[in-house]
Amino acid sequence: MATKLRARPAHAPGPTYLSYTPNGRKLVTVGLNGALRVFQHDSDDEPAVIDVPTDNHFAVAATNDFILVGAEDGSVTKYSLLTNSMEEMLVRSSLPVRDIAISPDGQWAAVASDELEVKVVNTQDMSRVMYLREHPRPAKHVSFDISGAMIAVSCTDGLVYVYSLSSEQPQLVKRIDGLIKLLDNEAEASSKAVWHPDGRAFAAPSSTRDFQVVARNDWKLQKAFQGGHRGDISAAAWSPNGALLVTAGVDKSLVLWETRSQKMLKSFNDVHNVILAMQWHPTDNVLSYTNNNGELFIRENFAPNEHAKLLKIALQHAPTNADPLNDISGNARRPMPNGVKPNGHVRSGDDYIEGLLDDAMSQDGADFIEDDDGAGYAEEPNRNGKRVARSIEGPQAKRQTPGPVWQPQIHEPFQPGSTPWKGNRRYLCFNLTGFVWTVNQETHNTVTVEFYDRQEHRDFHFTDPYMYDKACLNEKGTLFACFGSSHHPAILYYRPHETWTSRTDWRTELPKGEEVSSISLSDSCIVATTTAGYVRIYSLFGVPLKMYRLKSSPAVTCASWRDYVMTVGNGPVGGDGMTRLLYTIENVKRDEICQSEDTLALPDGVELKSVFFSEKGDPCIYDSDGVLLILQHWRTPGQAKWVPLLDTKTLDRLAGGKKEESCWPVAVANNKFHCIILKGGEEYPYFPRPLLSDFEFRIPISSAPNGDEDEINSEVTLRKSLEEEYVQSSLQHSLIQDLVENTSATQTQKLEATGLEREVDKVLLQLLAVECREGEERGMKALEIATLMKDRTGKMLEAAGKVAQRFHREILSEKITHLAERRMVGLVDDDEV
Repeated sequence: MATKLRARPAHAPGPTYLSYTPNGRKLVTVGLNGALRVFQHDSDDEPAVIDVPTDNHFAVAATNDFILVGAEDGSVTKYSLLTNSMEEMLVRSSLPVRDIAISPDGQWAAVASDELEVKVVNTQDMSRVMYLREHPRPAKHVSFDISGAMIAVSCTDGLVYVYSLSSEQPQLVKRIDGLIKLLDNEAEASSKAVWHPDGRAFAAPSSTRDFQVVARNDWKLQKAFQGGHRGDISAAAWSPNGALLVTAGVDKSLVLWETRSQKMLKSFNDVHNVILAMQWHPTDNVLSYTNNNGELFIRENFAPNEHAKLLKIALQHAPTNADPLNDISGNARRPMPNGVKPNGHVRSGDDYIEGLLDDAMSQDGADFIEDDDGAGYAEEPNRNGKRVARSIEGPQAKRQTPGPVWQPQIHEPFQPGSTPWKGNRRYLCFNLTGFVWTVNQETHNTVTVEFYDRQEHRDFHFTDPYMYDKACLNEKGTLFACFGSSHHPAILYYRPHETWTSRTDWRTELPKGEEVSSISLSDSCIVATTTAGYVRIYSLFGVPLKMYRLKSSPAVTCASWRDYVMTVGNGPVGGDGMTRLLYTIENVKRDEICQSEDTLALPDGVELKSVFFSEKGDPCIYDSDGVLLILQHWRTPGQAKWVPLLDTKTLDRLAGGKKEESCWPVAVANNKFHCIILKGGEEYPYFPRPLLSDFEFRIPISSAPNGDEDEINSEVTLRKSLEEEYVQSSLQHSLIQDLVENTSATQTQKLEATGLEREVDKVLLQLLAVECREGEERGMKALEIATLMKDRTGKMLEAAGKVAQRFHREILSEKITHLAERRMVGLVDDDEV
């Protein structure tokens, strides 16, 4: 497929810059005019325009939720991508801002300006600022490594300064000379250090117009990408897996390279201006870049077909001299998504590199840090694994060379119905009973519980000194949980809505060091999974009923309904390097296991988004592909299967990708899927509280009609509709029949099962009529449909025979009559044709 070049209107003629959001859904551009443009990926719609009070913007960096924009007046402003509006002025310099980099966890932003210092400011708290001051001249570029614990500063004095943020005060780790050339801040040429995705090296434009790699283990020059440009390099970008590299030059050149061999794969001759910024899309074969003429280009299918396969392989090694040739086959080692957590104050998430230094792969004893800069600082881990700055005395500090170590990618625990912090607010629980939300007041939180039925329950709120981060809500009460702190261990707190005694709410503390990973609440019990691998089950009044250790660990989440408890944990590792999720369902009251360590049905690359029980008590899951599934035959050990109830991508309002909308699951009740519609690429609901939407189930039996009027009114469409209705009614009958056969069902439930059986036969009768209208050649299928009828009295088969007679299908009528006679005397099995 030929490369498709897409030019988009961007900004006034002049320097223009861009940034993708990490999820790849949005692309933000800035330029000389007083507006920001937000483009939706893979959409031809006009971009959203954010009018701003500044102009002459020279830098932009994006997270999924917000963007930071640097301007000539020295301001760095934070704009929300959820509302496309300004949030705050994050930091200000007295001179123009030249570059901005955001740490991988989105918590810190490094700002380079024409001042002599680089400011590193917390994106959530502007009062928390660190300063990098070891470079003597202004910085032109800044870039975080993959862990967020190191920053490479490209200075206008022709040196790269590497700072560590792992200790309380930023420390200079290395001055690298002889790499980049001396440049003015306003020069179109680049000197930016671009970290390779595996974190073991970075590369930067050299004074010889090459793209030179520098290894992290010894900060020495390694392999180089040579001969691609006649002028200085102006921009460069690694592909997301590090297998490809693209560079651009001030000579209006654009070159694609293979990382492993440093071979030039293709040189593009359709660039007419100097490219100043470019970036690969995080998942697609798309390269976007902006130039010095206010233009944005989106090149789809950028890597040619013969090289596009390189984008689909696993994370590749950085091209250093000591590395063997990387495996570019399907057997390549997967990237390590879960590393050792850093103990520095900058990040609290997973750290890919820092934790590997003590478990390095090579034994060559290469110098990790050289004290040739006179700074006298280096990092060494203390006995607790923390990195503390100390002076280097005597021999140079030695470190083993870090290398990627494969580790399985586990599914992190989550609480169904909760959202992350957005500003100072978040939802702790969201269901059909009501919702729980909390506000961070710095020293404490305030929790509010609101109900949809205010005649049945009254809203309440309270001051929360424990800072609860999880909650469950039902008709009987509200359950909370919080992490441990220096003042208290992890706590479970239950508050009933009604009581006939003076006080029935209760708290229980978990053993020190054990944290709550997820909680659930039913009409009869309380469940908590913990970081110690335990499942703790309590009665509604705090009596500990059961405690056991999960076989599949660490735990991911849990759900409960009446006496049934469902737990989900990490199981064995699949071929894609991710653990398979395993679920267990048990009846706590009877101490019976319904399903034990069965695999959760999720395709490769699809994540679990929510787990809950339906209104009738059947387990349901919702995945990142937007598919809602329900568990059939789950009360019979070994017979459970996950059946799709609805693929939200096929909804009329979402079909075809015309709108960037998604569904946030809430509940399954009244034979409908209740959810919140999220617009504009949002991942979670926010305040003010959005309205609930509900959709009928639509099992994806076949493709939807294409919209043609003749097709919609045709027999084909009618048949498809009836076939989907048959599968759905059969599923609903199966679910209620399982309930009747395995529990002390009420008379209403038994009548519902009988009614659903009749509904199944009615749909089959309609489907048989459609086949009879098609002609005699459909007779065998019509007879097969008749055998599917569940009625034992013979009335439905009698009706089927009359339908065949009405359409003059005499042979079919005779066979249906014969089938009815044999069934009446018990000679025909249900599944016999």
